Amino acid sequence: MSRKAPVKDGTGEIDITEILARIPHRYPFLLIDRAEEYKPSESIIGIKCVTVNEPFFQGHFPGYPVMPGVLLIEAMAQTGAVLMSKSLEVDTTGKAIFFMSADNCRFRAPVRPGDVVRMPVRVTKHRGDIFKFAGQAMVGDKVVAECEFAAMVVNTQ
Repeated sequence: MSRKAPVKDGTGEIDITEILARIPHRYPFLLIDRAEEYKPSESIIGIKCVTVNEPFFQGHFPGYPVMPGVLLIEAMAQTGAVLMSKSLEVDTTGKAIFFMSADNCRFRAPVRPGDVVRMPVRVTKHRGDIFKFAGQAMVGDKVVAECEFAAMVVNTQ
C-alpha cells in the first residue's frame, strides 16, 4: 500500500491528513498538527497545539508541566520534513526523511499546556536530497526556541 500524499489546491495550507501521508510519525510522537504558508523549497510554518493531555507532561514536570526543549526541536524537524516531502514530492513508500544534525539550539521560554506553537522554518541550503534549515518555535510573538538543523531522504528498503 502506497502512502503517496494527496494533491492539495496550492493554497499553502497543509492539513493533518496530508501530514500523516508525508511523514511516518504517529501518536505519541507526531508533533505537528497542521502547516501553513508553504513555499516550495523555501519555507513553511508548522503549528502545534499543546494540550495538557500530551504524554510527556506526566513526568515533565508534575505540578508545572513544560514541553521538553528537545521535543520543540523535533517539532521543527517534522515541520522541515513536511516541507522536504512536499517540495521533492517524495513517495514515502520505502523512503523516509532522517534528521542529520542540530546546531545552535537555544531555548528562550517554557511552552505550557494551552500554548499554540508556530514554527517558521526556512531552507538555508538545498542540494539534492539534503536540506539545511533555520527554525524557530514561537508562542504569540515570543521566540521560545530556535535551531539550525539538517535532514536527508533515505531509502528504507
